[in-house]
Parts: sequence; structure tokens; C-alpha cells
Amino acid sequence: MTVSVVIVDDHDVIRVGVRQSLAADITVLGEGRDVESAIAEITSHQPEVVILDVHLPGGRGGGALDVLDAILDGPHPPRVLALSVSDAAEDVVAVVRAGARGYVTKSISGADLSDAVRRVAGGDAVFSPRLAGFVLDAFNAPGGEVAHVDDDLDALTAREQEVMRLIARGYTYREVAEKLFISIKTVETHVGKVLHKLQLSNRHELARWAAQRRIV
Repeated sequence: MTVSVVIVDDHDVIRVGVRQSLAADITVLGEGRDVESAIAEITSHQPEVVILDVHLPGGRGGGALDVLDAILDGPHPPRVLALSVSDAAEDVVAVVRAGARGYVTKSISGADLSDAVRRVAGGDAVFSPRLAGFVLDAFNAPGGEVAHVDDDLDALTAREQEVMRLIARGYTYREVAEKLFISIKTVETHVGKVLHKLQLSNRHELARWAAQRRIV
């Protein structure tokens, strides 16, 4: 049996890569690049599974939460598999609370992604072991909170948060650029804005700031 999907990601190269990586028994009905087009494509095609990037242009929570709110409200909602470069605890927990059935990172292989799609379509919850730990911690902890999210973090755009987390983990500017499919100059610009907004002096202070908030 085949599984129908809609792919949502704001990068053309990622959507093409995901489409080409999926097994022959998974049929791509459409693609979305932002919140508006994602909702339109999903509503129009009514796929069994939505492969949803967590950080999209516009909307709250990087856009994914707006998409989830819109598509899970109907009588026959699709199942959602989040696919993201981010493996931060609060990203994982936020989309799961909003209704996603799984969360995998973009380092996943095509075969594993196809298997994750099939399992989500069948009703399973799919996470890598580390990400599954975040979810268990969140729903077992008092108040259900894994990471502290403050006004400083909220001041960063979705892209700035992506760059911030990678830099805080020790990635070089070149490695961040390759992961996010942007130029090194753009990475430098984002880092400058992040440091200014957080009132930090360098990437070492940024790493400490992120570690204290458990967001890396």
C-alpha cells in the first residue's frame, strides 16, 4: 500500500531532496514553502502524512504551530512528521504538544525517513532516541516544561534561533552555512544580530547563555 504525503519546507533544495529520497511506495501529492501555501496544499490534497519543517517564514513557533493548528482542526486530519535541522528540546516539545506524531532531524537517511513516514501513517509516534527523551522528560516533569523560554529568546527570529543553536554547539560559520543552505556572510550577519539582541560579546558567551537555558 502507498502512503500519500505533502512536503513542507521553505528551501527548494530540501523539498527536492526529500522527494527524491522517499521510497517508491510513498506518493508526494504536493509541496508548501510557507505557512499559507502549506495550509492550502494540505487542505487541497488531504494527504495521509505531512512532512513539516519546524521553521517556516511567518507565524508563531517558526510557522509550524500555525500550520498544525489549521490542519489538525478538521474531521480527518493528517498525521504530521516534523523534519527539522533543530534538535532543541523546546522545538521538539512544542510541535508534539501541537499535535505532531513524530520528529526527526534532517540528518536522517532516505530509508529511515521513508520508514518514519510509514510508521506515522500507521499511527506510531516516531522519534530518534535522544528526541524521544525530550518528550518523555517534558510530559513527566512538573509543569511539563523542558526548557526555559524567555523574552530574549522570543526576540530572535526563527532563522536567528537556528543559527544561534548551531553556533552555541560549536559549529563553524562555514558548517552552519552548509547546514542551513545560506552563505557564510549571511551566517555572520545573523550572529551579529543575535549577539546584539542578547547583549553578548562573543560566541563563547553565547554558548554559555544557551547552555544555561538548556536550549542546545
